[in-house]
Amino acid sequence: MSNLSIPQEVARRRTFAIISHPDAGKTTLTEKLLLFAGAIQIAGSVKARKASRHASSDWMEIEKQRGISVASSVMQMEYRDCVINLLDTPGHQDFSEDTYRVLTAVDAALMVIDAANGVEPQTIRLLQVCRARNTPIITFINKLDREVQEPLDLLAEIESHLGMDAVPFSWPVGMGKSFSGVFDIQRNRMRVFRAGQERRNNDEDIIDGLDNPEIARRFGPAYDKAKDEIDLLQDAAPSFDHEAFLAGRQTPVFFGSAINNFGVQEVLDTLVEWAPKPGSRQALQRVVQPDETKFSGVVFKVQANMDPAHRDRVAFVRVSSGRFERGMRLKVSRTGKEIRPNNVVSFLSQRRDLLDEAYAGDVIGIPNHGVLQLGDVLTEGESLQFTGLPFFAPELFQAVEVKDPLRTKQLRTGLTQLGEEGAIQVFRPQAAGGALLLGAVGQLQFEVVAHRLKTEYGADARMIPSRYTMARWVTSENPKALKKFIDSNAAHIAYDVVDALAFLITSPAQLRVAQELNPEINFHAMREHGGKVFGENG
Repeated sequence: MSNLSIPQEVARRRTFAIISHPDAGKTTLTEKLLLFAGAIQIAGSVKARKASRHASSDWMEIEKQRGISVASSVMQMEYRDCVINLLDTPGHQDFSEDTYRVLTAVDAALMVIDAANGVEPQTIRLLQVCRARNTPIITFINKLDREVQEPLDLLAEIESHLGMDAVPFSWPVGMGKSFSGVFDIQRNRMRVFRAGQERRNNDEDIIDGLDNPEIARRFGPAYDKAKDEIDLLQDAAPSFDHEAFLAGRQTPVFFGSAINNFGVQEVLDTLVEWAPKPGSRQALQRVVQPDETKFSGVVFKVQANMDPAHRDRVAFVRVSSGRFERGMRLKVSRTGKEIRPNNVVSFLSQRRDLLDEAYAGDVIGIPNHGVLQLGDVLTEGESLQFTGLPFFAPELFQAVEVKDPLRTKQLRTGLTQLGEEGAIQVFRPQAAGGALLLGAVGQLQFEVVAHRLKTEYGADARMIPSRYTMARWVTSENPKALKKFIDSNAAHIAYDVVDALAFLITSPAQLRVAQELNPEINFHAMREHGGKVFGENG
């Protein structure tokens, strides 16, 4: 049990997500942050799908086969007397919903940019979510050990695409084969590059002073060019403003090479020194402060079968306030049920450790058998509902049936659990005899679900093309109008995993006609947890 008070423990917490376009090096950087924090001693290799070691933050079998991250991972570590909760997110755009939900559970984001490709489409989408929540963002420009874009061009691209001031904390000296290191602008010193892929390199070579003749002598034209650019930036670029950073208007920028462990230390130090501690969170009933004495937390992710031998379901809970203690009585606001979780865990990728206590900002895992769903709020008795956990209307649909009819029960169990987990959206047509429909944002979601149904639930499923191209959740303040709409569109009505009413659509024209004919019906492109709070009409 901690000897510190709740406010003191909360002040030690830093909770952030790593976001990027696919292949920018996000998972590699995640591992290297763990390495530099001392949480692991040797990093896994992510350079090839068939490598003997897989990324330590990728645990799902299909991730190991394909060499991509398709599920969010949570890792906790201690560094410089801070407790860091690091959430690694899927880079692939087909899993953007999972990433969006993770971003509701963090206080800051670390954006990884491939220095060769610059700001890519998925990065822009994720940054829009961060900007909407005013989430502070730290930027790491990766792969300087390759031939890449000019750093000044990359800064300009960040500012124009992302709409925020980019403030360089470090600056590269050369690139590719001539990459010599980075100059730490904040500390007025150069860290000389040395390659080292799997182990932390403690044999550091640091030279103090921008005008130090030794640097110019050792690195020649590459350093002369970097020095001119740093001089230009110091005259023209805005200085770092901590309040602007916390408001999401400025991003500190670092350059490095994650695969070579280079530039990682500076990012980790900046997270500890400048990233915000846990803040207040808005519930429908009131604003919840992190240092309140009473515990509250929200389920932002549910993962089935993290341990295939035990067929477990783990609810990932972001602690919003107070202190969690193992075995304490907690109320599930949605159902009013009481639970007393005794086997709560903290995470370091695949490794799970039983924990006795946690504080606001921490992410804890509560194994359960369907009691907890996405968006559920846990408290010591108060009824609270947090908003902002999004489900987006799917754009791709496939019907699903099991190849062996004797495995129908396993198919339905698997789809129920995967739907509650948020891995896919499952729709149950109102029409009798209709096959279950799967809705997805991206095609790869179908492949992952088919793989998981077969390997985790023993249900070899067949995916069948569907005529539907979009869905809208429907609500109305007029029950008679809603019943009339359901009756007249019975063939297009379905219910999702939380029994929210959905209208399945074959074309945009059909949606426009339905809206014109039914002015009292609201058509929603997004729903939040439980179907209680819906997004914009249309």
